[in-house]
Amino acid sequence: MNEYKPTIGLEIHIQLDTKTKLFCGCSSQFGEKPNTHICPVCLGLPGALPVLNEKAVEYGIKLGLTLNMKINKESTFYRKNYFYPDLPKGYQITQYTIPIASEGFLEIKTEKGKRKISIQRGHIEEDSGKSIHTGDITESTYSYIDFNRSGVPLMEIVTYPDIETAEEAYHFLVLLRKTVRYLGVSSGDMEKGALRCDVNVSLSKSNTMGTKVEIKNLNSFRSIRKALEYEIKRQTEMLKNGEKTIHETRHFDEKTGATKPMRTKEELNDYRYFPEPDLPPLLLNETFIEDIKNSLPELPVQKEERFIRQYSLSDAYAYEIASSIELADYFESIAKATGKPKEVANFLMGSIMKFLNETEKTISEIDFDEKKFIEFLSLLEKGIISKGIAKEVIVESLKTGKSPKKIVEDKGLIQITDENKIEEIVQQVLKENPEAVSRYLAGKTQVLGFLAGQVMKKTKGKANPQIANKLLTEALNKIKQ
Repeated sequence: MNEYKPTIGLEIHIQLDTKTKLFCGCSSQFGEKPNTHICPVCLGLPGALPVLNEKAVEYGIKLGLTLNMKINKESTFYRKNYFYPDLPKGYQITQYTIPIASEGFLEIKTEKGKRKISIQRGHIEEDSGKSIHTGDITESTYSYIDFNRSGVPLMEIVTYPDIETAEEAYHFLVLLRKTVRYLGVSSGDMEKGALRCDVNVSLSKSNTMGTKVEIKNLNSFRSIRKALEYEIKRQTEMLKNGEKTIHETRHFDEKTGATKPMRTKEELNDYRYFPEPDLPPLLLNETFIEDIKNSLPELPVQKEERFIRQYSLSDAYAYEIASSIELADYFESIAKATGKPKEVANFLMGSIMKFLNETEKTISEIDFDEKKFIEFLSLLEKGIISKGIAKEVIVESLKTGKSPKKIVEDKGLIQITDENKIEEIVQQVLKENPEAVSRYLAGKTQVLGFLAGQVMKKTKGKANPQIANKLLTEALNKIKQ
């Protein structure tokens, strides 16, 4: 056990999925041709005035309420002043002294049980542009700036430094992304920059925090977990050797899995915050907040718990299915239509998810609706197809779009239930595997599974497994006598 206690805090920027930017009517669409969604407001041209996007405020309140935060009826915007090429105004409009939401928590589940992670604040701000660097040290290096992202609305969530492990940080971020997707306020796609996270970590033997180190360039949840694991190990070794950690910003190298120094932080940056003169205080009335509160959907944890209670799903299946609102909706519609939630969950988490992973498709892109699922389960329930063949049928239907019944007819996959036919195969298998028979007679009864597999192989999976097992046992017992 590590004698040094890690203290971890997260700063998460969530891109709010509004059609237009925070202070102007430019499109916030991702991936468009550089510098095509810009205007005088985006570029900070003289005389251009910001107008606040109401939908961004609504999304900010939604997220704040979901994270059990207090919604402040009056909040203010400030100018955060710093100079960087992709910040055209020379300042960022953000919230400072009074954010839109404050003092909340998100309860996560880990291997050790449930734990509340405290959240300090949630504030709305505009995004900067994007710098694109090309070339390397052997040739000329160019930097380009795309201002399409400049002014896109963000909600920054800042946790208190009470996360204790890399695993807790990972579970917090996974649940947060599920939550924003359920709410419809953000795609949460890290690869598109819709969710970005910086982490702060320090180690100490006491309850007093140690020297804080910030880690940047974290492009996936896996990277965040790996970076924290590495940094905790690095700082532990330093402290054990009598060295001191320094207040610095470090960069995570994806290739090596290590953090590397970027710059030291001798003192806090002076951003010279002052109230935004072109925006009045944001005033919210109780009715507006209550209407948003009443519109909140069932959240992933609530859905997961309901699936366990209502459909008797295992914890693991409920967690996986509830992880995506599209997956959860698909499961529930099929479960209700067929009245067989456990069977639906088994095939969904088995053959269907395997197909989706292999083809990189989403559940909304497959052609296996309620009608096909009912037909498929009916074939299985009536004994027309075996469970082994069922997997083949469902995959073939997913690939071709054909109905399960049509696939069974075309490929001759009807289950063999004729005991005389199966008995013939059983005798062939016993004749071809004398060594296995001898081992069974010597008390090695687990050999029965091998022999049953040979029967299924000869019938291409079409023999009824219960009948095959019964006839095998009877035939072996006769030999034994």
